Amino acid sequence: MDDRFEITVEKEDAGTRMDAYLSSVTDNTLSRSFIQKLVAAGKVRVNGEVKEEKKYKVKAGDLLEMQIPEPVQTENALPEDIPLDIVYEDEDVAVINKPRGMVVHPAPGNETGTMVNALLYHFKDLSSVGGVVRPGIVHRIDKDTSGLIMVAKNDKAHLSLSEQLKVHSITRVYQAVVWNNFKEEEGTVDAPIARDPKNRFRMAVTEGGRRAVTHYRVLERFGAFTLIECRLETGRTHQIRVHMAYRKHPLLGDALYGPDKNPYGAQGQMLHARVLGFDHPSTGERLVFECEPPAEFSRVLERLRVTKI
Repeated sequence: MDDRFEITVEKEDAGTRMDAYLSSVTDNTLSRSFIQKLVAAGKVRVNGEVKEEKKYKVKAGDLLEMQIPEPVQTENALPEDIPLDIVYEDEDVAVINKPRGMVVHPAPGNETGTMVNALLYHFKDLSSVGGVVRPGIVHRIDKDTSGLIMVAKNDKAHLSLSEQLKVHSITRVYQAVVWNNFKEEEGTVDAPIARDPKNRFRMAVTEGGRRAVTHYRVLERFGAFTLIECRLETGRTHQIRVHMAYRKHPLLGDALYGPDKNPYGAQGQMLHARVLGFDHPSTGERLVFECEPPAEFSRVLERLRVTKI
């Protein structure tokens, strides 16, 4: 049975191509090409009528309905010769510097070209705890978030790393560029997060959600924007993006939670997983890794430093 998704277009999104709009409100989980196929198949309706015009521009108040087919269950993900930036590797774990734009594991609309497909090509052994579609995957970062992610190469390592995540002993530090200036130099957001009832591709701060804690501090100010460091105490889906939007500081380039405008050409939300630390599953040694933001992140920072609007 198809999964049904609907959303009403807000005034600020009027004039956007329907395929681009639907991709953005699903956090790019569904690619534009996948949505175009749904449009061609008559699975997208506008105000109750099937809309097969790919270039249709949405209007304020339009009710868009989309039928998303159930994912095809494959026996396993397939290896693909995709380059990987392997920061560290031994017989138990690997640490990957994931580029912006790469999905971590196969899902509807992104069945190939994922980090899992690349892992299967580069590594002989991966843990089976996550199943055949998510081998080795202990945690995830969003498609348009770059940075460090740990991979388990056997089940023992996977269980150890999962337990460390559960007790919040993993070090995860991000850099982000957010809208607006902070009055304070540092602070903490302690606000529960759950699925947004109005859009299942979004999360929201809501009573009854799971506890979520983000510690932040200002690194650099650019007038209308701020570079911050965020340290995760918990690891909820979209946690930093949701918490910063909740505090009226949405991430630059984040069309799902922030303004649908991008004055500096950011390619997706300006969020980079810079530091990752954990206890080695076999030796107990504390391992800490750090990687600089990618070139596109740095280019936006340089533009911010020059203009400081």
